[in-house]
Order: sequence, then C-alpha cells, then structure tokens
Amino acid sequence: MTQIDDSLTRADEQNFTRPIPKSAGAQMRFLVKQLKSTREAARRLGVSQRTVERYVKDQIRQPKPALAARLEAEVRRHWQPLVRKRARARAARTTGLVIETRARFGFTAAPGTTDDGRMRRITQHLPPEYAGRLFDAQESGATEAQLRAIAAEGLQEIYFKDNGARAQSLLVEFTDIDYVDFAF
Repeated sequence: MTQIDDSLTRADEQNFTRPIPKSAGAQMRFLVKQLKSTREAARRLGVSQRTVERYVKDQIRQPKPALAARLEAEVRRHWQPLVRKRARARAARTTGLVIETRARFGFTAAPGTTDDGRMRRITQHLPPEYAGRLFDAQESGATEAQLRAIAAEGLQEIYFKDNGARAQSLLVEFTDIDYVDFAF
C-alpha cells in the first residue's frame, strides 16, 4: 500500500490548470504522444499494440472499466508535467505543504511517560525543507517506509516538539495510517 506516495500524486492534481481529456481516444492519443510509441503505451496499459492503435483512430470508443481506470491513471501521471514541476518547486522553496492524517502515533520519550500509541487526527503545515525532502525521495523511487519516516520526522519536529520548544528527546512513530492527504 503506497498511501503517502499516492497522496503526494493526488496533491499534484490540485494544481492542474486544465482537466484531463475525457474520451478514451483523446486520452490514448495524449498517452501515445507522451510515451512516443504505441508499443510503450500498450505495455504500460497491458493491452496489445493493435488495441492502442484502434483507440487512437477512434475505432474503439468504450474501454472496459479496468482498462479505463488504467488509462486514466497513466494520463494523470503524465498530465501537465511543467505545472506539476512548478508547484512542487514552489512548495519546496517557499510555501511548504500541509499534511492531514489520521494515524497511530507512538512515542519513545523520557522515563515515566507513556509510549502507548494512539490514534490522532492531525492537520499540520510542514515547512519547505520537509516538502523538498518528500518530493526528492518520491522522485528517486523511495519506498513507502522511507516516505513515512520523512513525514514522521516533520510531524515530530513541528507538531510534537513545537520547533524544539519542548520534548527534546521525543521520538515519534507514525504507524497504522487510516488516511493521509497532502496539499501544496
């Protein structure tokens, strides 16, 4: 399950300036243009090259639901790359990002405190350095655990430690994610 990776991708879509193409033919033509070959589009979608060619020529108009979902996901992945890149650069340089999550947070702290994890719903602005680290890790192909560790560190420093004003030795564990959403 790639909750953080998927959530960062969904956050990108909030910055799109135009909607993705609606028809299957238009989506397929866009995908073929981006991937520069019908063979690569067919490989990514798990269909034959001839099927892709038929969609491009509008000989087939209604894909089966599974193919329609894969096609839309691929188009979203490649849609407006410059808009996506500018929004991520702005978040990594100046604005940061907002994380909203409901997850279990456990703690390792000074003796005498409880370390039992409990479910919390947190909405917190993370500064640009954490946004940049998350984006760089995602682009370099980091695992879900690595992305979760970066998000946990950001919440630990900003939310739980209040930018170093309290709980100096606190370590936060970010587990059992119910949902996580990012906005930038």
